[in-house]
Amino acid sequence: MRMDGSPARKLPQPQLPGRAAGKSAEKTTMLKRVRKKLKWFSVRRGMDMTFLFLVLALLIIGMIMMFSASYPSSYEETGDSLEYLRRQGIFAIMGLAAMVFLSYFDYHHLHKFALILLIIAVGALGYVLVVPSNGVRRWINLGLFTIQASEIAKLAVILYLAHWGSVHFKQMDTFKYGVLPAIIIMGVMGVLLIMEPHYSGIVIIGALIMLMMFISGAKLRYFIIAFGAIGVVVIGLAVTGKLGYAMTRLAGWGQALTYTTDQVWNDTYQTRNSLYAIGSGGFWGLGLGQSRQKYLYIPEAQNDFVFAVVCEELGFIGAAIILCLFALLVWRGITISMRAQDKFGSLLGIGLSAQIGLQVILNIMVITDWLPNTGISLPFFSFGGSSLIMLLAQMGIILSISRTSNLEKA
Repeated sequence: MRMDGSPARKLPQPQLPGRAAGKSAEKTTMLKRVRKKLKWFSVRRGMDMTFLFLVLALLIIGMIMMFSASYPSSYEETGDSLEYLRRQGIFAIMGLAAMVFLSYFDYHHLHKFALILLIIAVGALGYVLVVPSNGVRRWINLGLFTIQASEIAKLAVILYLAHWGSVHFKQMDTFKYGVLPAIIIMGVMGVLLIMEPHYSGIVIIGALIMLMMFISGAKLRYFIIAFGAIGVVVIGLAVTGKLGYAMTRLAGWGQALTYTTDQVWNDTYQTRNSLYAIGSGGFWGLGLGQSRQKYLYIPEAQNDFVFAVVCEELGFIGAAIILCLFALLVWRGITISMRAQDKFGSLLGIGLSAQIGLQVILNIMVITDWLPNTGISLPFFSFGGSSLIMLLAQMGIILSISRTSNLEKA
């Protein structure tokens, strides 16, 4: 407003020089591209904090118990009792980074990678047969660490069958869509895993395949046929002597505390000391760090038999609390998945959650001699870089699903 009362004339805005204007336009174009890329990430709602808390609780407890179980053998092998803890800590940080990344990643884009990951998994299972690592045909050496081919296969099976079941859900009650893909995948992976040999991998992957097809809508009678076919194949392999390694493990199954022959007594050494550890723990346990069986009585106590050390040190009450945490994690994961906004999210989340529950159950059955010793790790507790990284990455996918599920965020 001028002093004479007339309105002030609007001054023209200064024009940017040509070079500055060009830079501004270029910056605007770049921002548009960045925004387009960010559509791959989901930040619409908060992640499920209850599920995140359970994951972190199990990870922390698992790290503590893995260290307690590992420091005698770590000192024996490397001269440093902290070596296994240091390595597992690095893997945990890498896994947490993957979990956070995938929790913001929009899981719907995983549709595009389902077939690619399945092909990579089959290729990895074939690769370890041709290029073994330290004489063992299970691991792929990546330099800084090794990754187990079967870990890739587990995720690939869940992801691909979740994709398949969500795309063909109206046709899953037919043989072509409800059974044939499972037979092909199990046939190819089963042959490769037998050649390693890796029988625990066959059990877990086979169970995951049947679970994924069942929750996708495949008819029950097809599973009866599948079980019959698997039985025939196993009998055929046993008769032809192709299951020599597995038959050795089966020979001592259920006889860990009973002397029959010297061979069986030697073969059940690890399981027998696991039972000693569980029994000596009693109700309250000997106390954290006070296990006796971890002092090289249980071979590789930090791996598949780490829960025996948990029982010895924390007793029945400590073991029961940890199993309750696992049960709550699986329950929460399935609850999140069942309330997802699409079938793909439901199938994917249920499969990933069920894998944890399945491995926990099988691991507990192995260390208590209810199942043969087949080398099944305990999630979050057993030492192993590739399994921990893959496990935490899968938890990130469930957290991504939780962002769009119809749940009140805790």
